[in-house]
Amino acid sequence: MKLSCLPVSLYNDIFTGNSTVADWIQFGAELGLDAVDFSIKFFPKRDAETIKQTRTALENHNITPGMIACYSDFTHPDPAQRAQELTDLKADIALAKALGAEFIRVTAGQNHPGTERTAGVQWVTDGFRRALDEAEKHGITLAYENHTKGAPWDYWDFSQPTEIFLEILDALSDTPLGVCFDTANPLVLSEDVLALLEQIVHRIVVVHIFDLREVGVFEPVRVGTGASPIPQVFSRMRQAGYDGWLSIEEASRSGRNGFTESIAFVQKTWQHALAA
Repeated sequence: MKLSCLPVSLYNDIFTGNSTVADWIQFGAELGLDAVDFSIKFFPKRDAETIKQTRTALENHNITPGMIACYSDFTHPDPAQRAQELTDLKADIALAKALGAEFIRVTAGQNHPGTERTAGVQWVTDGFRRALDEAEKHGITLAYENHTKGAPWDYWDFSQPTEIFLEILDALSDTPLGVCFDTANPLVLSEDVLALLEQIVHRIVVVHIFDLREVGVFEPVRVGTGASPIPQVFSRMRQAGYDGWLSIEEASRSGRNGFTESIAFVQKTWQHALAA
């Protein structure tokens, strides 16, 4: 098991400058993680000095960068904005390469008023194909998430309903697009986490371990204390022979204990998951 973490609970501190990326890297090392994940919003500056400082912090704490969570929005009704989204994602891919990250989390885009399903699906698949070409050049894996709502977004994800997520994924079955599988997001629409998992298990490259207090409500809680069927997900992943990354999406805002207790839960639950 390789363990990383996306520190959603720390977003506000880092976004506002009360904490730094280097602080998160140090904290991740103290937690015993194998890697640390980043939000693309951690990097409003991408100059050579910022990249150097980040890489130095990673090296000093002997920890690797795992995944950068990006917020691609290919469903915007304005074609000029969709073109800009592709330009931005290509820049994100270049940043991932410069930092040494292995994955970029990609999203379909927002459910903008006026965006029709057929057109939206086409825009997303076109955008992903072009981004995949760029990612391949840099050795970066794109991981498409069954997502809900991005931190900087106004609307929920266009592909939040499972059927649209699968339609887009199926349309890109001939590509190396991977899946960042979130263990809780389907619950927001009262959808079946395990049924979705069964359909995409062999395309998963990262598991986002996330938890919500109850079905039908987007209220994050500490991993292992909510409605997400994490033990069952782990059992199925192990049966499928999965040996990739597990990334805890820590969004409980319960301080250091939120991280330490989530890590302990994931480690214990993975070890006890039934393997075929």
